[in-house]
Amino acid sequence: MDEIDLNQAIVEVLQGDLSLFEKIMRSYQQQIFTYCYHMLGQHAEAEDATQDTFIKAYQRLGSYQPDKSFEAWLYKIASNTCIDVLRKRKLSKYLPFLYKSDETHRPVDQAIEEHYWDEAVAKAMSKLSPEERSLLILRCVEDKDYKEIGEILQQNSNNLRKKFQRTASKFRKHYAQATGGKVDEGHSSSRPQKNIS
Repeated sequence: MDEIDLNQAIVEVLQGDLSLFEKIMRSYQQQIFTYCYHMLGQHAEAEDATQDTFIKAYQRLGSYQPDKSFEAWLYKIASNTCIDVLRKRKLSKYLPFLYKSDETHRPVDQAIEEHYWDEAVAKAMSKLSPEERSLLILRCVEDKDYKEIGEILQQNSNNLRKKFQRTASKFRKHYAQATGGKVDEGHSSSRPQKNIS
C-alpha cells in the first residue's frame, strides 16, 4: 500500500469504511508482529500485543497526522504496548526470547529464532532495558534509520546514534559473557551483532 493509497484509506476509514482498516492492518501485521515478538519473546504475547496495537491504532486514527510516517506512528504504538506488557511482568530478570513450551507454534517461532536469535543473544538482550532492546531491534532487525527510530521512540535522532553505540557496546559485553568469550567490537556470527558496530 503506497502513501497516497494509505492516506486515502485512512480518510475513508474515518468516514466509516472499516474494511479498509483491515487492508491497512494486513499491510503492516507481519512486521508489527515480528517487532512485538522480539520485544516480548513469546508468541502468544506477541499476538496479543499486535492485536492491541491495531485496536489502539484504530481508536486513535483521528489523531494521526498525514504529514508524519504512518509506519513510525504504528511502531510507536507497538513499542508502548510492548513496554506496558513488560512492566506488567515487572521486568523480570530473564526475558525468554525463545518460546519453547508450546509445540503448536514451533514452525513460526522456529523460523523467527533461526533467522535472528540464539540462546546467547536472548541472554544478552535480557540484560538490556526495554528501550535499549527496542532501539537494537528497530535498528538491527527492522533496519530502520535513526530518523524513523526517533519518530517511533520520540527522541532526537542524533542522540539516538550515541545511545545506539552505548547500547551496542553493552549488548556486546553481555553477549561475550553469555558465550564465555571476549568482547568482539567488529565481528560476530549472529545477525543483531553483525549490524552492531
